[in-house]
Amino acid sequence: MYSIVVENLIKKYNHFVAVDNISFKVKRGEIFGFLGANGAGKTTTIKMLCGLLQPTSGNATVAGYDLKKDYKSIKKNIGYMSQRFSLYEDLTLYENMQLFGTVYGIPRKILKERIYESLDSLQMTEKANSLVYSIPLGWKQKLAFATAMLHHPQIVFLDEPTSGVDPIVRREFWNMLYETANKGVTIFVTTHYMDEAEYCEKISMMSDGQLKLIGTPSELKSKMNVDSIAELFQKIVNR
Repeated sequence: MYSIVVENLIKKYNHFVAVDNISFKVKRGEIFGFLGANGAGKTTTIKMLCGLLQPTSGNATVAGYDLKKDYKSIKKNIGYMSQRFSLYEDLTLYENMQLFGTVYGIPRKILKERIYESLDSLQMTEKANSLVYSIPLGWKQKLAFATAMLHHPQIVFLDEPTSGVDPIVRREFWNMLYETANKGVTIFVTTHYMDEAEYCEKISMMSDGQLKLIGTPSELKSKMNVDSIAELFQKIVNR
C-alpha cells in the first residue's frame, strides 16, 4: 500500500519550472529520503504534497487523498516539522504541545493524555513546565517531532530535522524515526547529511527540478559505481 503517489507533477512560476514532471511512490511505513541541492525543487514539492501549493499540472495522492480536490483532508492526516525550530520559546513544553494539539482539534482529555505520554517517552516529563528556550537544541528537535505526531498522522514530513545538532542526538533522533515507521507511519525526510541518507529505506535525488534517481541506497550506489551516498550526490549535482 502506498502513502504517497506522484504522477507527472509540474510546478511553474511564469516561465520558470521549479518542479519538472516528477513521478514516484512511497510505501506506507517507509522512511523515504528526499535529497537534492538548494534550489533543486525539494521544498516546492513538499509544499505541494502538504496541500500548501497547487501543482501546475500532474496528479498526486497523499494519505489516500487527491492533492487537487482533498488538500484540506491531506492537512489533517499529515505532520510537518520544519528545518527551523517551530515551537514557541516563551511557552513551556506542555503549553506548546497543548497549543498545537488544540490546532489539530484533539479533544482536551485525550490531548492531555497524549502530551504526557509523549513527554514520558522523551524522558522530559520533569521539564513539562519549563520554558522551551531553556532546553538544549537536541531536546527541542525531539519535542518538535513529538508535537508533529500528536494527532497521529499517517505521514510526517521532516525538512532537515537534525540540522545543527550533534552526532549523538542525530542518532537518537533517527531511532525515534525507526520506531515511528515501525508503527506504520510514513517518514518523508530531507537532509543535507549524506550519512543520514544511508539510514533511509529508499532515497531520491533531485537536481534542476527533475527527479534524477530513485531506489534503495545500496541499489543506487551499485548503479552509479560509488562507495557512498556523498559520492553519489556529487555525481548527480555536478552533471
